[in-house]
Amino acid sequence: MNYSSTQIRELDRRYRDGIEVALLWDSQTNAILVTVDDSRIERSFVLSVDQAEALDAFRHPYAYITREVMDPAFVT
Repeated sequence: MNYSSTQIRELDRRYRDGIEVALLWDSQTNAILVTVDDSRIERSFVLSVDQAEALDAFRHPYAYITREVMDPAFVT
């Protein structure tokens, strides 16, 4: 996805134990995105979540990856 800097607003960000998670809002489409960058295994992914699930997905992003999408490298 291509986004302009004015289109995406960062709502929150956290970093712990090599995992950086950001909660983003696309002001043009009103979509909520959660980005995850796991430097421990050098993988990253983006989730599109419902607004009602945004905070929970931000706190527990791995719970929102479907088995079909999940890369086996993420399974510990």
